[in-house]
Parts: sequence; structure tokens; C-alpha cells
Amino acid sequence: MDFSHISVLFDETIESLDIKSEGLYVDCTCGGAGHSKAILEHIPDGVLVAIDRDPDAIQVITERIGSMPQVEIVNNNFNNIKGILNGRQADGILADLGVSSFQLDTAERGFSFHHDAPLDTRMSKSGKSAFDVVNGYTEYELANIINRYGEEKFARNIAKNIVKAREQKNIETTLELAEIIKDSVPAKYRRDGHPARKTFQAIRIEVNDELSTLAQAVDDMFHCLKVGGRLSIITFHSLEDRTVKEKFREFAIGCTCPKEFPVCVCGKTPEGKLINKGVSAKQAELDMNNRSRSAKLRTIERLR
Repeated sequence: MDFSHISVLFDETIESLDIKSEGLYVDCTCGGAGHSKAILEHIPDGVLVAIDRDPDAIQVITERIGSMPQVEIVNNNFNNIKGILNGRQADGILADLGVSSFQLDTAERGFSFHHDAPLDTRMSKSGKSAFDVVNGYTEYELANIINRYGEEKFARNIAKNIVKAREQKNIETTLELAEIIKDSVPAKYRRDGHPARKTFQAIRIEVNDELSTLAQAVDDMFHCLKVGGRLSIITFHSLEDRTVKEKFREFAIGCTCPKEFPVCVCGKTPEGKLINKGVSAKQAELDMNNRSRSAKLRTIERLR
């Protein structure tokens, strides 16, 4: 299978993990195994747990690194990391959130508004699809997810026109939906990138339940680390980044007593130490890979 995916913030991510040769590492979103292969080069005596929810990715991971003795391949959602590790604690955990280049570029997966394909956007290839959301949700529900997950200011108008269009027939393809969205926004708005981008993002997040469990998943990842272990997460939009940033800050904060208290009475000490506060792609990477423009890497180390 031709699974092409360019790993963003590649060098920065590998460096952030401070890899130990005998360590246990987890790639929660292994995809095309780009980051995983680099980790493996640093752990001749270690273990890599390679996780992905996409069965196409699992096939590629198996082909590319499955023969290496230190690799464990798991077809699962990283939300289940505690069960996957089953009590083991990791020296480093990596999660590269969002959709992969392969998923975007494979038209039949229905992630892109640039290709005509059935409405799908399922990362796991099972369960509720974009077709079900677009044709089954009420106008209120559609407007709510487009506003909340897409931060789209024309969410109500887009939702109204989706419902109006499907009264004639089901909306079946990505280009059908993209055209409805385009006709739902003012002409001048169409000049600032593709008008369907935010709505497609919102529908994808809803289909794959990407945000509702993210905070708990970050909590579980952090507490699956050994003391001294590091968690690195790459986000691609403000909603993801806000969640990760807030959780990392929660781990890193110490005393929570009011400022007017002369001495600490809460006894709270930091669980983690921030290694960086959000690394973005450098210009050289942006020139080579436009999809890295919104990527942000955050890393935290467990202290206790």
C-alpha cells in the first residue's frame, strides 16, 4: 500500500523525547511510521508500542517495522492507552493528533473537500460516518458542531442550507457538501482559503469523537509515564492545542493557594515540568510542507 505521510516537526519531536536506548516508548498515532522509525534507531535495547486506529495504517506499519523484534503493533485508539500498556510505564509517549496526509490524499476516505468521494471521514473505517452526520443530524445539531468544532461564524447558515438541500435528496459526496457550504457564505469570505475547511474539520471531529475524550486521554498518557518520562503531543488546530495546553499547565502548576496567603496550606507540588511551551514549524519546513503551518508541539516531563 502506498501510504505517504510527511511527519511534521520531525527533528523537534524526536529531540523532545530525550530517548534512552533501553526505554519503552509509545507512538500513539503511528500512521506511516515516520516518527516510529526514528525512535527505533535510538532504542536497540528498548521497546516501541506502535498504536493506530486506522486499519490501513496498521497494514503499512506492519510492512515497514513489523519485523523488528522490539516493536509491538496495536490496532486501537490511544484513548485506551492504559489498557494497552496494562500497567507498564513508558519512558516517552508521542501523539500526533489530527488527520494524516494519507487520509487527506486518499479520495475514497472522504476527508478532503478537494476530491469528489463518498462522505466518510472515519479514521477507524467503522461506526458513524460523515454521511450519517450530514444527512441525519438536525439543523440545530449541525449548527452546534460546526460552530463548536469548526469555529465557523456562518455555522447557522451552513446548517440551514444543508438541511434544505437534503430535503431534495441525500447529500452523498464531498464536493456536493463543499458546494453547499460555498453557497452559504459571503463571496468575500471565499477568498480567505477554502470556505469548506472549517465545516469539514468540524464534521471529522464529530465523526471520530476527537475532542470529547482528549483531556482524559492526555491525563492517561501522562500518568502512564515513568518519573522522568516525557509526553510530546503535536496539535493542528486551536481546539486541540487549548486542551493539551490546559492539561499540561494543570500538571505543571504547584501551589494553588490564593496569593494573599502568607504560606502554602494546600500542599500541592507540580507533577510535571514543561519542556517547551509550544514549538511551531520553521520556515524551511513550511516551504516543504504547507500542512505543517498549523502544527504545534508541546512536551512535558513527569516529576513524580
